Amino acid sequence: MQTTFHRNRFTWLAYLSLAVYGYFLNVLGPITPFLKDELGLTYTASSLHFTAFAVGILLIGGSGHLLIQRIGQRQALWLGLFGISISALLLVMGRNPILTIGACFLMGWIGSLILAIVPAALSDEHGEHKAVALTEANLIASLFATSAPLLVGWFADSIGWRWALGLIASIPLWMFLGLRKNSAPSTRSAAAESITATKALPWLFWIYWIAIVLGVSVEFCMVFWSADYVEQVLGLAKADAARAVSLFLAAMIVGRALGSRLVQRFSTRAVVVVSIAVATIGFLLFWMGPNPFLSLSGLFVNGLGVANLYPLILSLAISAAEGNTVTAGARATLASGTAILTLPLALGWLADAAGIRSAYGVVLILFISIFLVLQLARKVSNR
Repeated sequence: MQTTFHRNRFTWLAYLSLAVYGYFLNVLGPITPFLKDELGLTYTASSLHFTAFAVGILLIGGSGHLLIQRIGQRQALWLGLFGISISALLLVMGRNPILTIGACFLMGWIGSLILAIVPAALSDEHGEHKAVALTEANLIASLFATSAPLLVGWFADSIGWRWALGLIASIPLWMFLGLRKNSAPSTRSAAAESITATKALPWLFWIYWIAIVLGVSVEFCMVFWSADYVEQVLGLAKADAARAVSLFLAAMIVGRALGSRLVQRFSTRAVVVVSIAVATIGFLLFWMGPNPFLSLSGLFVNGLGVANLYPLILSLAISAAEGNTVTAGARATLASGTAILTLPLALGWLADAAGIRSAYGVVLILFISIFLVLQLARKVSNR
């Protein structure tokens, strides 16, 4: 049994791959106000960029495990990296919503191979320390994600916001040149893989799957619409509103750094419950704060709590999968796609109908739902 946590060459490749994916996923929120103005879109139409990305995630979540088993984790990982890079360049060149939405679909479709591979591969690689590996992977992804609104804001004030996508699109090439050798993941025997692949995922996994959907919904409702909320409700300029999203993302870095330590001392479930409480308090301050300072402080506190919802609930779900990590990783990707497809779009529709401040009340309902689902999972697990 593994007694110490060791980061090998593949671990770092997996970490950086998830970071690149996280950057492009999180850059969609900060660039939305610019696309909305340039292309003359409504809130609902703007949210179709995230919707298209989410449809791509769903396709991978439903069948990506078949491709991964056919070509192997290593080849599928590089396919995902270069696929998301090329798709980002297509988004940069797009000058009408058909092209930009289509590019987002390709980013979600091909790029989400990364999201399907990394949790399963890290879980197989690190065994009992998978919660640490998954939290660290998401910590590094948060570092990249935090830079997204900053780069959008900086480039928007100078040479154009599209540079925030174009420059990062070159990173997979540098990764390939530096990490392609001796970075294959550890694999189980073909017989073991065949046995687990045919097993149905247990009910406990699917309960956690629902919690993943809810947790990812919260995260991306904040990432995708907080820039618009800050601009419309708090009155900040568009570029400053884009930068404000970095408060949430910076808090996720701090939260995940703390989370990777806490799960080594306390149970994963206990850390998740505390995270829900912190996130809810921060959201209420952000949503109901009487002035911009308190609201933005609440955005930061909210990020501290939201930070560990996805990686730790994912760790619980994979632990409940009874060794079927490849299929569990793909189905967890399906959960993420379901969340990104439905909730940001629903919040955008509500914002068109009732205003973005009223629409944000959906997030409070999500926090309550996550807590209740985790209580159900605890009862099923105890049985």
